[in-house]
Amino acid sequence: MKRMKEPQINLRDYEYTLPEDRIAKYPLEKRDDSKLLHYKAGNITHHRFYNLPDLLEEGMLLVYNDTKVIPARLIFQRETGAKIEIFLLAPVSPSTVIPEIMLAKHPVSWETMIGNAKKWKDGEILKGRVQHLGKEIILEAKLLDRDRKLVEFSWSPFDVAFVDIVESSGEVPLPPYLNRKAEEEDKSRYQTVYSKKEGAVAAPTAGLHFTEEVFSAIRKKGVKESEVTLHVSAGTFQPIKVDKVQEHPMHSEQIHLQRSVIEKCLEQEGKTVAVGTTSVRSLESLYWYGVKLIENKGEEFFVEKLFPYETREVLPTKKEALQAVLDLMDSTGQTEIMGSTEIFIFPGYQFQMIEGLITNFHQPGTTLVLLIAAMIGKDWEFVYQEALEKDYRFLSYGDSSLLWFD
Repeated sequence: MKRMKEPQINLRDYEYTLPEDRIAKYPLEKRDDSKLLHYKAGNITHHRFYNLPDLLEEGMLLVYNDTKVIPARLIFQRETGAKIEIFLLAPVSPSTVIPEIMLAKHPVSWETMIGNAKKWKDGEILKGRVQHLGKEIILEAKLLDRDRKLVEFSWSPFDVAFVDIVESSGEVPLPPYLNRKAEEEDKSRYQTVYSKKEGAVAAPTAGLHFTEEVFSAIRKKGVKESEVTLHVSAGTFQPIKVDKVQEHPMHSEQIHLQRSVIEKCLEQEGKTVAVGTTSVRSLESLYWYGVKLIENKGEEFFVEKLFPYETREVLPTKKEALQAVLDLMDSTGQTEIMGSTEIFIFPGYQFQMIEGLITNFHQPGTTLVLLIAAMIGKDWEFVYQEALEKDYRFLSYGDSSLLWFD
């Protein structure tokens, strides 16, 4: 296989008009009542999400992202009454690994976004009271670096973990385009039914449609399952603001992969279907990590945004790349690998790990639309126009699609 080409991309080709009333502000009462657009070989059919098992075949592998959204918006009130909102972005100290810092029982620092930052004076410590299991905890926030928006959090007593503080006091980080405050219902609905590992500040929204009934029917069909963990960052909402799309600063996101998912992908003979773009990014990054190992480019699991587009005479097969990862895990005794990726998938990319994708309908001119176009080519316009004409609901709480390569 020859090198992937890095094409010239005109962002205007990936824009479309999304009326405000097509953005779903709230979820449907029942998750799997959402519409499901099925695209295959240039043809579109319309279904409900509870019909998904009928569209899958025995022997297929379904891979979903089990990250759990944390209530990443922390609201503090100054003595003057002014409110300061701190949005957790990325952990800095004592660890940059999300699962580790969430379990910390001592001061932690995060890179953040700060609302009303001009009201927060240098040296001023913000204080809040948190109720956790009937106990009052005093939470303090100190601005360590205004330019980096680096904030240190401490609390007393220290017998509870940071994750407990966040779960008890934080607000659900709804996407900005919903233009509303989080409500009690969002705590459960802006979360997949299979979420396990705290760390995301945005939901892997393709998974919001799944119910236990859908899973039961999928299993009866003989479809296999596996899970990855990619902690979705706020960068997923970042608009492209550069003329040359390839220069867009892709957000880095942490990935955790169990040995079992790598083995299942290695052994998979049927089609692999990713649930959501975050699962795609995880699986494709796994392949490119294997390529890095084969090319002796270091053992660190980090995939740079344009690494897939470097010149190569021949690309390793999927099995060769995954075996390289397993061989490294054997030599180090690892049962899980942790790393990060900023992989940028746009038209011209050649997918290595998947044949199908379950995904919602995304904002115009974003990296997510580019990923869809990389998969189904110019038919992305056909799919989105059909969804608009058939009154599909768009974005995070909107309807879904199942897309296949030609």
